[in-house]
Amino acid sequence: MRLQSDRTFVFSTLRAELWQAVTAVEEYARWWPWLRSFDGSALATGEVWRCEVQPPLPYALRFQIRLDDVVPGHHVQATVDGDIVGSARLELSDHAGGCRARLTSELAPRHRVLRAVASLAAPVARYGHDWVLDTGANQFVGRFGPGLPS
Repeated sequence: MRLQSDRTFVFSTLRAELWQAVTAVEEYARWWPWLRSFDGSALATGEVWRCEVQPPLPYALRFQIRLDDVVPGHHVQATVDGDIVGSARLELSDHAGGCRARLTSELAPRHRVLRAVASLAAPVARYGHDWVLDTGANQFVGRFGPGLPS
């Protein structure tokens, strides 16, 4: 089972300001309490982040994110490997009165047990996936939208 996502968020702040917030990786664990562990030092090409995420389900996911291509203020392309595997991309663009952030991903469970759960209980797997993305986005927007602190 592959979980594909395509979400767009509009901010009433300049793209450079949004990028500055996104690069504050030292704040991620504080912003997102469901991020049980995070080991990452910068949003830069070649960096590898190690993460553990706890959705509101009876399991946690451990994975690493390899930042394959980071163009400051424009996009991040990443490869995910661990309990889940796949790719993700964040793109920022200008928008009337601010900027737009588009997050796309295609992920799948790697381990046999997680694949079986995802196959047998696809709505549960989709719920956990969507919960992490939507809750994370809402927490970010709640902290930084409609404008970012100076």
